[in-house]
This record gives sequence, structure tokens and C-alpha cells, in this order.
Amino acid sequence: MTKRFREPQGPSDDRVRVLLDRYACPVPFHAVRTRFLGNIASPLPTASPIAAMEELWGGELPTFETIGAANELVGALINGLWNRLTRHQERSAPFRLVRIEVPATRAGLERIALVRREEIDGFVEGLFGKEEALDLPERAHRAMTALSEARAILEGARALAADPTKPASAESVAGTIPRIREMTRVVEREMHEAVLACKRARAQILASLPVAKPVLH
Repeated sequence: MTKRFREPQGPSDDRVRVLLDRYACPVPFHAVRTRFLGNIASPLPTASPIAAMEELWGGELPTFETIGAANELVGALINGLWNRLTRHQERSAPFRLVRIEVPATRAGLERIALVRREEIDGFVEGLFGKEEALDLPERAHRAMTALSEARAILEGARALAADPTKPASAESVAGTIPRIREMTRVVEREMHEAVLACKRARAQILASLPVAKPVLH
């Protein structure tokens, strides 16, 4: 009999948002999600949930009034958000970016393009950490190329919408927003494929590690 998958429990995403705001986290929630996802996939030996959490505040956690307050933040980010994201290491659990509704205006185009670009930046930051290059499996390498191309398009759309001196008709703006929504699916797929490829690579490395013969007494 196949057991039904159980969603990891923990504080909700809404609670995570509240705490990020309370402690003035400089990284927006949508980018926190993808940064954690990238860190989960990362082959770096230094990657860890607590280190990823500290990096949200530049390497050091904010000041807490009580131990309980510190535990609440750790519980929300690690026991809640991080644990929920680990399930995307399975092909049966595709990753989804945050869904936002924006008006068909220049401001709306700028907003959705910025959010998607920041999500890509977060994933890359989580995956690479402070490294400039990583030895990634081929499928993950292709995913990073696709994400880089998507980022360039998104940043171009954001910059155009944000510059009032650049011509952009209401029709062109209204037509660009649906294309960004289509690109969202591409970004989601490539992030998920990168996570899956990195997980497979780690499993293969572990399977091939030499094992010393135990000393029998």
C-alpha cells in the first residue's frame, strides 16, 4: 500500500512573513524561499539551515529580547519554511514561486519582473554561497544557463517599466505581463530540475565513497 505524503509541519508562511518584518529582514520573503531552496540543493559542505538563516541578516542574527523570541524565529524559518522546501527534492513535489496579482500597468510590470528577478537571485545566492563557481551536474548547469537568460529578460522588462523616459504603450505592457507569467513556469521548472540533479549527484557520490574494512575483534 502506498502511503500518502504528509506535508512537513511547522509555523506557516504567513507567520514567517510576520517575523521577517518584525526583525527587519533585508531579504524579502519570496527571495528567502528561493535562497533556502538553493541552499538545500547546494553541494557546498558548509551549507546548513542555520548558516543560511544567518546570511539573511548579513551573517549574524538580529538581537532578541528573550530566548523564546530567538527560538520562535528559528522554529518558523527552519522547522517551518526550510522543512517545507526540502520536499521539493522529490520529482513528485514541483516547486512553485510565489503568486502575485498585479495590475496591467507599468507599475504592475515593474513589480512582477522585480519579484521574479529577486527569486532567481535568491536561488543562485543559496546555491553558490560565497563561491564564484561550482562543479554542478550537467542538468543543473543547463538550468543555471536558462535561469541566467530569464533573469536578463526580467531585468530588462523591469528597467523599461521603471524608466518613465522609455516609451511603453498600455498595450505592450498588458501583453508583457502574461509573457512573464509564462516565464514563471520556466523558472520554476529549471529551479526544480537543478535541485533534483544536485540531489542525484550527492547520492551518487555517497554511493561511491570507499569503505574501510572494519577491524574484527
